[in-house]
Amino acid sequence: MEQITFHHDTVLSDVHMLHPSGHHFMTHLNSVGQPVFMSRFKILTERRDSNDPEDKRERELRETSETDIKAARGRDGEEYGDRKAEPLLDVDGDLDIIHRPRPNTVGDGGRDWTHPVILKQNSTVLEQEEYDMDEEGCHWFKDIIRIEHTMATPLEDVGKQVWRGALLLADFILSDPDMFRGATVLELGAGTGLTSIIMTTVAKTVYCTDVGEDLLSMCKRNIALNKHILEPAGGEMKVRQLDWLQDDFCTDPTMEFSWTNEEVADLNNTSFIIAADVCYDDDLTDGLFRTLCRLCSNFPRICTIFISMEKRMNFTLRHMDVSCEAYDHFIHCMCQLQEMVDGRCRFRVEQLPSNFGQFLLYERVEQLELWKVTATPLLFEQTRSDTEPFSS
Repeated sequence: MEQITFHHDTVLSDVHMLHPSGHHFMTHLNSVGQPVFMSRFKILTERRDSNDPEDKRERELRETSETDIKAARGRDGEEYGDRKAEPLLDVDGDLDIIHRPRPNTVGDGGRDWTHPVILKQNSTVLEQEEYDMDEEGCHWFKDIIRIEHTMATPLEDVGKQVWRGALLLADFILSDPDMFRGATVLELGAGTGLTSIIMTTVAKTVYCTDVGEDLLSMCKRNIALNKHILEPAGGEMKVRQLDWLQDDFCTDPTMEFSWTNEEVADLNNTSFIIAADVCYDDDLTDGLFRTLCRLCSNFPRICTIFISMEKRMNFTLRHMDVSCEAYDHFIHCMCQLQEMVDGRCRFRVEQLPSNFGQFLLYERVEQLELWKVTATPLLFEQTRSDTEPFSS
């Protein structure tokens, strides 16, 4: 495999196209034959304000590229600054074309051609080697999150990629870690598990949930790759299957990623539910909100839900205009949630500002949004009002 092949239904995350390092290391093929890549995400030790300009390295790279372009234009006789380079002529007055020297593809001074190499299908040894290696330097190795993911997948496999909504939600967690410290947290549609990994550095227990054995195996592997930041934090991250289109939890002990009865009972201690960039299909969005209602209506206490969303604009033939149908359906569901009266739970919806600090390097575009939903069981409200002393 020397290049990624795009089909009509191929989707590629902007995170992988614009990743700051510019490098993705292919490690193996997953169980369905998709190439799996490794990317590193550095947690900045000092907060980067979301309104700050590009960091120094990115700015220098951009300025260097612009300088090279201008220099090339000058050599080719195009305008450069306030002057125009004079074309070179030979003795007969004809245009003298100077060919750039071709790189030596044999010697060491030539261009390095990169070819992805499949190392192994399943490699426990590779995992241990990657855990022990510190290629970037041990003084900041603890701030590196390594995530295995796929690239350029069909729509049904987009959970295997990293999306900006996950990075935005991770930034929000890192900007106020005390809010989540010691809490029980449930992530819905966790994908590669990046946000759950960040959450586990501060929370007590994180249930990282999604559907599909191959995807959940990827989450489990990413946990193993990041033990260097998870174990010192002391939190516990559990990968479990949770299908929004099913009403019951899978508790079959013979199936991997199933729930124990104790874990199902422990969900009553959930203080926070998080979901990152999961509303891209109307049916799945409906399933998400049904799951939220079902869970929160049975919780004995208030639960706070944080949902990150990227508003993606598309041109549709039906409207003959640019629209964002997935986002519009998401907003419609949020309005229905707030207006819902089922006698068991009350929901309050609000959009949060996205001006909190940026701890991960990515492009925080204005289409990224963060929503907060406060779910209050009516039984909890009644119990609290009954126990409060009467005012004199």
